Amino acid sequence: MEFTLTTPAVLFGMLSLLLLAYTNRFLGLAKLIRDLHTQWTKHRHAPIQAQISNLRRRIRLIKWMQFLGAMALLLSLLSMAGVCINETPAAKVLFGIALGALALSSLLSLYEILISTKALEIELADMEEKDAR
Repeated sequence: MEFTLTTPAVLFGMLSLLLLAYTNRFLGLAKLIRDLHTQWTKHRHAPIQAQISNLRRRIRLIKWMQFLGAMALLLSLLSMAGVCINETPAAKVLFGIALGALALSSLLSLYEILISTKALEIELADMEEKDAR
């Protein structure tokens, strides 16, 4: 396989969209936390308490997802620089690490999705409980 400048450049479009999606998830989560904080100060509702640890975990995951995504982008840039200065072996290694960072970021994203659905289940259980009363 020929390793050219376009090989690491392939990641750019995908990584920028991925980072945008992660940022949107973070902003949505930040709004949710602010809304829950308002509700929490008015009345300390049990489902809100149940969501606090869930939200903390999701924030940490999104932070690492963003970090690894940005690292993959930076490593792709360094890989392209390696190709430009005829350091193809180093460029290949950097590209491989970039792919690894991207894979880890994607795995964390999948895990965060599982956790976020658990948060929704907490809300649904609360609504069912109130409906049963």
